[in-house]
Amino acid sequence: GLATALGLSDRARVAVLSKDALDAGATNWAQGGIAAVLDEADDLEAHVADTLVAGAGLCHEDTVRYVVREGPGAVRWLVDQGVAFDKEPAPEGGERFHLTKEGGHSHRRILHAADATGTAVESTLVGRVLASPNIEVFEQHVAVDLIIREKVGLPGSGCIGAHVLDRGT
Repeated sequence: GLATALGLSDRARVAVLSKDALDAGATNWAQGGIAAVLDEADDLEAHVADTLVAGAGLCHEDTVRYVVREGPGAVRWLVDQGVAFDKEPAPEGGERFHLTKEGGHSHRRILHAADATGTAVESTLVGRVLASPNIEVFEQHVAVDLIIREKVGLPGSGCIGAHVLDRGT
């Protein structure tokens, strides 16, 4: 939701509803990392194969391929937002991302921020959302029903709003 709000905020005013505090979700508790093909020794097909094997036949291959293909770009977007993933010295000089290898993966492809990757991602995105002049945050608010054009007698189709419960009042 925060990523979507940030993606839309350059061309629209955005409201973000959170049924609790904005940073109260499970993302904050994620310790591990994010799997993406970022090393020349790795490739997308290997990541797809690893995911399908680990999924024990429960994965939809087209979905796996999409997520694996989009993974490196999503990581670059997070880096551009300011997420401070761990780095290490690169053999050729400079720095590169420190990638680890976790269960189910045949290559080092887990990008992490110490042992608190979820906190690093969430705190960065929350900070960016709160700093955006085009995003308004409503904590302790729950969407009860969507207002659909047809339901209120307006021409066309689509959602034009929402009925929202302010849990505090």
